[in-house]
Amino acid sequence: MLWQQMEQGAVALDWTFYLPVLVFVLLVALAVPVWVAIGSAAVLLLLTSQVLPLSLVGEGLFSGIDHFALTAIPLFILTGDVLVRTGLSRKFLDVAEALTNWTRGGFGSATVLVCGMFSAISGSDAAGAAAVGRMTINRLVESGYPRPYACALVAAGACTGILIPPSIAYIVIGLVLGISASTLFQAALIPGVIILGSILLTNTIVNRRHAYEQGNALSFGEWLANLGRTIAQGWYAFIVPGVIFWGIFSGRLTPTEAGATAVTITIILGFILGTLRLSDFPSMMVSSAKVNGVIVPIIAMSLPLSQALSAMGVPQGFVYTMTSLSSEPWVMILCMIAILILAGCVMETTPNIVILAPLLKPLADSIGMNDIQFCVMMITALGVGFITPPLGLNLFVVGGLTGESILRISARAVPFVLCMLIVVLLIAYLPVVSTLMLPDNLK
Repeated sequence: MLWQQMEQGAVALDWTFYLPVLVFVLLVALAVPVWVAIGSAAVLLLLTSQVLPLSLVGEGLFSGIDHFALTAIPLFILTGDVLVRTGLSRKFLDVAEALTNWTRGGFGSATVLVCGMFSAISGSDAAGAAAVGRMTINRLVESGYPRPYACALVAAGACTGILIPPSIAYIVIGLVLGISASTLFQAALIPGVIILGSILLTNTIVNRRHAYEQGNALSFGEWLANLGRTIAQGWYAFIVPGVIFWGIFSGRLTPTEAGATAVTITIILGFILGTLRLSDFPSMMVSSAKVNGVIVPIIAMSLPLSQALSAMGVPQGFVYTMTSLSSEPWVMILCMIAILILAGCVMETTPNIVILAPLLKPLADSIGMNDIQFCVMMITALGVGFITPPLGLNLFVVGGLTGESILRISARAVPFVLCMLIVVLLIAYLPVVSTLMLPDNLK
């Protein structure tokens, strides 16, 4: 057996475990919806192992999503959708461009910045890649960037969607591990900004090497005057992220309340500007419901699977196996990162969180890793998967927008993958990166 029976009560694994795993892998490979694959594996595991009653599945479908924090997910998704339809997202681009147009590679840097701004509202990678890609890719090409690189730049910048709070991924992992989403948002702020900065720096280096884009010859006075005019014309767009950050980081609003406030303000601004009509609401609701309908069933189906695995002693067995390979914490951290990177390459973030978080958390505990640090490391490592094939969701989004080859885009995304991996290692080995913003009792 891979894992031997342990003193803690873990059972030896046999076909009752491996058969459901095989079914899950097969269903995912056949492109069956992930929530169906997880649910099928959970039912089969309960039937074959009988460690828990089958009725657990029915209970899990309700209790798995009966959480107030989950209400924040559709609210942030809807906020991002309204933001695009009202044209407020273009105000972000205007300000980002005004901030960076004096630099070499200015519009490329503006593209990354607007990805970060959009991330601070929607919490979704794919939504950010689609919204920013429509606004910027053609202009990036006109500025001198090769189209595959322009696509890679947008895909990489949009990775901040799950890394900069408010992030749907942090809401999910907080729910799975019983950690406050507000606390995770505070911890994720500095790592998210570092990721954004690393992508900006990488684009600057690549641009200097290949001379894709030249900066505008602006004096400081001209740049400042242009920036002032741009902010004066679009300052109201920043009310939305301002309210979200003020509410969450001041403790005045929960993530759910911040999401509700943000979507309300965005709708009001849309009506005031005349860019939103009542006839837009059905399509917005349907669009947001489709995204939410992908996430929530996965969370619901994950609870019975997680409980069955825990009853079989799988997490304890995993810790035993890993610690038997090496007792060095740095080696086990590398192993966890490798598992997360590989998982992110083949599966979306939500199923990876609900499957791997309960499995890897005991291993992180065994080496004394802070709970918050573990969550930030995990989400950041999984974020790399958005620009790595074969899944690379952001690659497919920008590829679908432009018709560009996924392989050509992924080849140009390699520098961004490397810079993000460096940040993952910083988070994993330097706890202060993810705990600096936390109160002393949580560090």
